[in-house]
Amino acid sequence: MAKTKESSKAKPKTKAPPAKKVRVRQQVNKGPHGGTRIVLAEDVMHVGKQGQVVEVKPGFARNYLIPNGFAILPSEHNLRLLERYKVRVEQAREARKSDLKSLAEQIARTKSITIEANANESGDLYGSVGTQEISRGMRGKNLLIEPAMIKLDEPLRHLGEWPVPINLGYDIETQIVVAIIPQSAGKR
Repeated sequence: MAKTKESSKAKPKTKAPPAKKVRVRQQVNKGPHGGTRIVLAEDVMHVGKQGQVVEVKPGFARNYLIPNGFAILPSEHNLRLLERYKVRVEQAREARKSDLKSLAEQIARTKSITIEANANESGDLYGSVGTQEISRGMRGKNLLIEPAMIKLDEPLRHLGEWPVPINLGYDIETQIVVAIIPQSAGKR
């Protein structure tokens, strides 16, 4: 008890005032032209490619690019995350390219597909054969080609064999011959 009485007689300690709170806001980096500097997370047409640090108007960044996930603010943490993301995207892109190359080889081995169409005696079709029909015919041979990949200037309107270019993407192009034959009498 003696100790408690002595400590109570000692000078009372004054409480230190709390440290002043400083609010740290995340300021937007301004570029040399007064715009907002951002890092693109995806390719954006007329702005830049993925991973580039670009300067855009503040409203475009604040209202469109950042909320839709097309861009992020250039902080150390975000740049590290973006580098990891770019590696994964590059691996996926390489895998897709190899799949498309193997598909192009399969198309080259197939050489031609046959499509039956309604036609008159002179060889003119009643209607036409377009990208949808060619895509359907290729699916019949287990070649998964989207109609948008088939590059036709105009639909095919006559019987015969026609070379059709196919653009698979990533500058991988091939060609297949489409043979259009008259539909048999039993199917009319």
